Amino acid sequence: MKNLIIKSLVLCVVFSLVFSYAFYTQVQAGEKASVKKIDINTASLTELQKLPKIGAKVAQRIIDFRKENGKFKKIEEIMKVKGIGEKTFKKMKDIITVGESSKKK
Repeated sequence: MKNLIIKSLVLCVVFSLVFSYAFYTQVQAGEKASVKKIDINTASLTELQKLPKIGAKVAQRIIDFRKENGKFKKIEEIMKVKGIGEKTFKKMKDIITVGESSKKK
């Protein structure tokens, strides 16, 4: 009888952990889906500074880069801007876009 109670308790704990993790991942997915992406082709200086690791100087470089080279065609092109490397790009890639009109169909 004692073994049955222990097994039942362990099973309850395991199921609780599994369901808690499933709920947590659903909440995170919902938060990511609800985050409005920043269009790096149209964003203002202030909007660009909302990106991770982007201060006023790098934000201005993004704007200057767009003026000199035209719109970004892919989000990866932002790494051509001085001050934005792979590490910074990885932190921002899920919250930036180049807009629907710039994407190839």
